[in-house]
Amino acid sequence: MGSRGPWSGPSRTSSYGSSDVTERVVSLNRVAKVVKGGRKFSFSALIVVGDMNGRVGAGLGKAREVPEAIRKGVEIAKRNMVTVPMVGTTIPHELHYKWGAAKILLKPAAPGTGVISGGAMRAVIELSGIKDILTKSVGTNNPINTVRATISALQSLRTAPEIAELRGKQLEEVVGKRMAAIYRASATSAPAEPVGEKTTT
Repeated sequence: MGSRGPWSGPSRTSSYGSSDVTERVVSLNRVAKVVKGGRKFSFSALIVVGDMNGRVGAGLGKAREVPEAIRKGVEIAKRNMVTVPMVGTTIPHELHYKWGAAKILLKPAAPGTGVISGGAMRAVIELSGIKDILTKSVGTNNPINTVRATISALQSLRTAPEIAELRGKQLEEVVGKRMAAIYRASATSAPAEPVGEKTTT
């Protein structure tokens, strides 16, 4: 039988464009198709790739052999990489997100907290480069849906400068002087304090 649950496979680094990306096998499943004369076996591999610096993607590769399924998954994941908004080592704000049957909760955390996550979500969070975050996933145990929901949730995050620009206001008017200073420090690669406020549109 194949591995249906989240599986933390080996990570490896490969060249992608001008930067390096890390690949991780999240789920590996064997599928049997019953045909006249017997069964035909194939494999599906769920792969997550990321550059550990704000970009992450996922892909599902299917083939008759495991190495080929992994290779296809990596290629698809690299083509579908998205940019994750970050403030320092965490995310800009708390987010409740629903994607199909999957319900995702993401909360920013103070520096040093680490990645409090498990299963398929952890691979996406770690490879995106987020160092401090609290997460929770409910509604489904399917690693494919969980990974897609997590990536979609991260992609929907918005930073305070983006919200201020959309509203046509100064950054201080949206989050206050203290938080504005933190965002500017983060933009210049200076150490940032934890961000717990939620910005809304």
